[in-house]
Amino acid sequence: MDELLVQNPVVVPPALPEIHVDERAARRTLRGQIAMLEGELDDAVAESRPGEYVIVPAGRRGPRLLSLGELEVVRDDLAERLHGLRREQAGRAEREAAKRELVERMLLDPGRYRWVKVTGPEVGEHICKSWHVRPRLGIIGALAGWWHVKISSGCPLATAAASRRGWCIGVRMRSGAEDE
Repeated sequence: MDELLVQNPVVVPPALPEIHVDERAARRTLRGQIAMLEGELDDAVAESRPGEYVIVPAGRRGPRLLSLGELEVVRDDLAERLHGLRREQAGRAEREAAKRELVERMLLDPGRYRWVKVTGPEVGEHICKSWHVRPRLGIIGALAGWWHVKISSGCPLATAAASRRGWCIGVRMRSGAEDE
């Protein structure tokens, strides 16, 4: 039995030298990317309509030093939120441009767009103005084909319902500026 132990000695691997990884450069790069993304996200939110987007920071457990993996998660989360916000803004800009083109076509040929109504917020304006294709002289005009675009002059009254919809923002701002 002693012979078997001698023939199969246990091989111990050599000890590996300790490797010290300097994470400062990686941290500095990630913090720079995070700062750039936060700035771009702030600018994109500032360009949007008031109160349309609310940025809620991701849950943190208080002040602490984040690991490289946590910094990467923060960076990726910011990049995803910025991409989503830009995609929403581009979609809204396309819808608003389409509505502006519709208003132009309505003004050129109102008979083709009977009873169509486009509001100010649909074209990207913060006013109560609207364009509505209606018959001139009521039912007689409808029967005779006398269609025209009636353009509202804005908010008739700053009602509570209009204020909740956010349509009277421009009216309130103008009236506040005139009071000063």
